[in-house]
Amino acid sequence: MGEEAAQPRRPGVGVGVVVTSAAHPNCVLLGKRKGALGAGTYQLPGGHLEFGESLAECAARETLEEAALPLRHVRFASAVNAVCASQRYHYVTVLMKGEAEPGAEPRNQEPDKNEGWEWVKWDEFPPADQLFWALRCLREQGYNPFTEEFDHLKGYTGSHQLE
Repeated sequence: MGEEAAQPRRPGVGVGVVVTSAAHPNCVLLGKRKGALGAGTYQLPGGHLEFGESLAECAARETLEEAALPLRHVRFASAVNAVCASQRYHYVTVLMKGEAEPGAEPRNQEPDKNEGWEWVKWDEFPPADQLFWALRCLREQGYNPFTEEFDHLKGYTGSHQLE
C-alpha cells in the first residue's frame, strides 16, 4: 500500500482516430460520449494504447472495436497533451488519421459508451465546448485532415489546460 500510495499519478496514453471516407467528402466520423467523463460531448474513435502495440495498430483496433469500421492508410496526424485538473484528467493523445475501407459504414459497437456514429463535415463542427478534450485540442491546433501539412504543430508547446 505504501509503495503504491507514494507513486505519483501519471498521464494516460491514448490514441484518437480521425476517420475519413471517400463516400462522405470533407467529413470525419464523430460519436457522442456517454458516461461520467465528458458525457454529451463529441469524440473520435479511440482508446488506450496496449503494451507492445503500434500507434497504427491501436487506431485500427479501436476503430474496428467501437465502430465496426475497417481502416486503410493509417498514419500520424498530431499529438495533444490535455489536462483538466478539476476532473483529474491528464492524457497524452496521439491522433492518427485513417480512411474507411470503401463501402464500409460505421455501426455503434459500444452503445453503453457512445450514442452513435455520424459523418460530420470538418468545416461544420460543433462548438469547441461540445468537443471532448483531445478533439477540442486538435481543432485548436488548427489541424486539417484534408491536407497532408503539419503546420498545426508549428509552435505547439504540448500543453492544453482545460476547464
